[in-house]
Formats: sequence, structure tokens, C-alpha cells
Amino acid sequence: MHYISTRGGMPPKTFTEILLSGLSPDGGLAIPETYPKITSVELSNWRNLNYQALAFEVISRFVDDIPKDDLRRIIQQTYTAEIFGNADITPLKTLEPGLHILGLSNGPTLAFKDIAMQLLGNLFQYQLIKTGDELNILGATSGDTGSSAEYAMRGKQGIRVFMLSPLGKMSRFQTAQMFSLQDENIFNIAIRGVFDDCQDIVKAVSNDHAFKKDHRIGTVNSINWARIVAQIVYYFKGYFAATQTNDEQVSFAVPSGNFGNICAGHVARMMGLPIKHLILATNENDVLDEFFSTGIYRPRTTTETKHTSSPSMDISKASNFERFIFDLTDRNAKQVAQWWSAVDLGKAFDLSASPLFHKTKDFGFLSGSSNHATRIVTIRDIYKRYQVLVDTHTADGLKVGQAYREAGVPLICLETALPAKFSESIQEAIGFEPERPAGFENLENLPQRFVIKDSDAKVIKAYINEHSIKP
Repeated sequence: MHYISTRGGMPPKTFTEILLSGLSPDGGLAIPETYPKITSVELSNWRNLNYQALAFEVISRFVDDIPKDDLRRIIQQTYTAEIFGNADITPLKTLEPGLHILGLSNGPTLAFKDIAMQLLGNLFQYQLIKTGDELNILGATSGDTGSSAEYAMRGKQGIRVFMLSPLGKMSRFQTAQMFSLQDENIFNIAIRGVFDDCQDIVKAVSNDHAFKKDHRIGTVNSINWARIVAQIVYYFKGYFAATQTNDEQVSFAVPSGNFGNICAGHVARMMGLPIKHLILATNENDVLDEFFSTGIYRPRTTTETKHTSSPSMDISKASNFERFIFDLTDRNAKQVAQWWSAVDLGKAFDLSASPLFHKTKDFGFLSGSSNHATRIVTIRDIYKRYQVLVDTHTADGLKVGQAYREAGVPLICLETALPAKFSESIQEAIGFEPERPAGFENLENLPQRFVIKDSDAKVIKAYINEHSIKP
């Protein structure tokens, strides 16, 4: 298995060669030369595997330069009942026949990001111990990636984490979860701006190849392919849990801001998993819904990006979307590079009159959007009908997913976080605050450790230079 860039400027590399690097040298994203195809026999053999065994089968298709015994040990170390609170790792909750929620938020930070980030932390440590190198991780978060990365990397030898987040734009719980960490290798940087400003800084630093090399910069955002690989696993797990035989199709409803979570579903479908539809749900920041509805991809400016009650999706430039467009164009790297040279400048591209727009349906994509009023109604309705409490992002997925629900096709909505992370909205929806898991009772009252910086890549480089692990 080798990896190339969506923009065509990177020679094929192995998994471990791209693991620590983030963006490709040409500014594109790493993607497999071809997707592995799963046969019907393999699919049948995988149906009754536990999560660890299934994860090995899926991940080993993408990682062939780590010895199998080492990879199996890393996976076993990552996916434990102690870390994820459940031996099933991603338990399926059935609301009614044919309507399910895939529980992805039982990890250390109560968000689906833990499933990939815990693996990423162990892969990073394995590779760094093997090579004797050290790593300065630069990341951006709209709410959950930051805490998941920090909890996965805290205390790990040879790793420092510099996490950018939009000042005042996350929930109080999300903010406290990150900023209360006192580990010396964790650096929280609150940026005066929105998530896209944070993400732009990460890309600007990654594209400064001399600085990146000198400071050993790696990334944990979903531009890192290992994140996508880890997330592919639970699409298979959810499919098996919701069906009886491999002759059935399912649809997945996926709340999406940066297109990472649903990109993993796209890859699973390309591998041969019987997915009928991938239903993409946005909040008021509906850039992705606009594309799948009209064929126009138009990134928003900082001032146009809305602060919502599902803040982890307050994103107006979806990084992983580039991977899907690469596949949509039959892997035309030259075309992708041309379009993204405009996107990187905040400009749009328009496929509305192109056959490519209609081709999106061939990949199974449908989309819709939600807003504060509809997500509050959805939270209230799901609780009243099923006595199940969901967070604001999962509510967006349920609202849009149910609009496309088909008889005879199980609908699996991906849970993104536990309700405790968004207690203000839950209180508004049902009249009382959600129960908090043990250990999180007084989170907001803990001392916080962070700095505030302007949205300026030069400022962040100077801060990294001052606090990073030096060669």
C-alpha cells in the first residue's frame, strides 16, 4: 500500500512515511493509490469479529509497513473496555426497528474523536521510539479534536502538542476539558478568530517546509490519513451490528463539518461495504450541504462563519472534502490542484453544469442542514419517544437522516459526543442538565492553562519556536 497526494506532487510513500507528516509537500492530502477491495467471503468472515480483531483486519489493509504482530499489539492496547467503557467499543443503540445510533463517544473525552486519536497517539509513540525522533504536534480544533488529541498525547515522551482553538467559540465544557490540562507537554493557544482561521494557520505552518522540518512538526487533524483509517472500522462494525446478513444495505447519517468522519464512510463504501446512502448533515454553516445540493463549493469568510449550538461543526472550509473531490474527478490531481489553489484563497468552484455534480449521487451522498431550533426539537423528540438523550451534533444528524429514511434500509446515525458536553442546549431542550460521567463533575471550576494569540501564522511560529522540542 502506497500513498500519493491529491494534488499530484508527491512520489508514492508508505504509511509510516506519511504518518507524522500531515499535509503533503505540494499542499495536498495523502490518499491511497487504490482502495483495498473487500470480497464477500472476507465480509462474511468479519461479521462476528470483536472490535479489536475487526480493526486489525481493516487497518492492516492500509498499513503494511508495520509488522503485523506490532500492529495487532497496538490495536489491542488502544481499544480496551477500560479506555472506552465498553467491551464492544462502539455499541449500537436501537431506537426502534431500522433506526439506530452508533455509540462512538465513550472514550476519555466523551467524543467520537477518541476512537481515532487514541490509536494515533499509540502509533506516534511506536514510530518515535523506533526512530528515536521527537515530534511537535500542531493541531486545530473546533471543540473535540483538541481534547481528544491532548488526552491521547499527554505525558507521552518526545511529543509536545500545540493546539489552536477559536477563542470563546467552544462550549464551556469543551473549553475546560482542554484548558484544565496541566501536563507540561500540552500547550493550548486560543486564537482570536474562528476555527477556519486556526486551520489555516496549521496549513500555513505545514506548507513552510523548512520550518516544518527544523521543528519536526506533525499534525493530528483529520488531514492526517491515520485518523481516517481508524474511523473506517466503525462503519463496518455498525453495519454488522444493524444487519443480519451481508445482502442488506444500510444508510449512515453523519454530522459533518470538516468532512473527516463521512470521508471514512466514503472509503468504507469504496472498499465494498454495502452502504446505500451517506447522509451528510451540517448545521447553519452549510457549505457542504450547499455543494451536494447545488454543485457549488463556496468557502465562507471568517465573518460569515456562524457561531452555533453545535460548535464542533462551525467550519466553512472542509479540509477532507479535497479527498472526495479527488475521487469524484477520477483522481485528476491537476484539476484538484487548480480548484484548491482558488479554495485556498477563499474562492469558490462551480460544478453545477458539470456531469461531476450528478456523479455525486453515484457515490451515495445525500445532504441536509439543521439549525438551533430544529436541533432543540430533535433532542426533545428523541428523549420523549425513546428516553435517549443526544447531543446537539448528533441531533443534527438525526434530523437530516430521518428526512431521508427509507423503508427496509436500516438508518445508522453516528453519535458524535455525549450530551454532557453541551449542557446549556440540553437544558433548553428538556428542562434539566444531562448527567455527567464520573470525574467530570467540577470540570469548569478547575484551573485553566492557556494563552491567547492573534490569528497570525508568524505569531504561532514564534510561540512554537520558543516552546517546542529542539533538535
